[in-house]
Amino acid sequence: MRYRSESPFQNARLLTVTLALAALAGATPGHADEKQAKDLLKAMSDYMAAQEAISFEYDTSLEVVTKKHQKLALASSGAVTLNRPDKIRVTRQGGFANVEMVFDGKTLSVLGKDANLFAQTEVPGTIDHLIDALRDKFHRPLPAGDILMSQPYDELMPHVVDVKDLGSGVIRGEECDHLAFRTDDGVDWQIWIAQGQSPYPCRYVVTSTKVAGFPQYTIDIRSWKAGADGAAGDFSFKVPEGAKERKLSELPDIDELPELFSVKR
Repeated sequence: MRYRSESPFQNARLLTVTLALAALAGATPGHADEKQAKDLLKAMSDYMAAQEAISFEYDTSLEVVTKKHQKLALASSGAVTLNRPDKIRVTRQGGFANVEMVFDGKTLSVLGKDANLFAQTEVPGTIDHLIDALRDKFHRPLPAGDILMSQPYDELMPHVVDVKDLGSGVIRGEECDHLAFRTDDGVDWQIWIAQGQSPYPCRYVVTSTKVAGFPQYTIDIRSWKAGADGAAGDFSFKVPEGAKERKLSELPDIDELPELFSVKR
């Protein structure tokens, strides 16, 4: 059989796409094992729940689709230090904000470093309670908060209607199990879980299928440390010299989506 007169690269790309579509259509049933995918996610959840101390660095990409259907990606990086059950420190630096959040089990402190503004509010309880309060009460959801809670499996699975095990993938040289999930409320999400004794989430991608352009949020996790390697962190908050206090709702551009990109009504 002769190929048409495309370049070798085009032929190779066509073959790759064909094989990928065949795999997703069920030509490789071993990769579509729903039970195995759920077991892998549950193993990750159990591993995460068992870690009393966790620290890692991360990179994020938040996609925005304009009214003219142009897709833009906002990038940021940061670090997380977490001690269960009730202490966490998160930093995030992007093109529009340089933010630090500290929770000591009683008080949530948020600092906008560039503006030198801070806010504090009482939110006594666990990290799980904090993540729920940030989302439901303060409307400041913690990015990828579901995978940081004490039982990620229980947070991620309730609305799932389709599950796929897509085999192996490699993230920054780490071989991972690649899983894909679809929910009944317009969200697709994927997760890459490190293989071996420390099945931590290497990448987590959430896609909004009911929004035009299918925007998505991606978080890549690196420099993972857990247990004794994670070490206890400092969860005290020190007010910087000259910083002014505001209400949490009044801190500018502390979300990953800055006001510049918000929809004007």
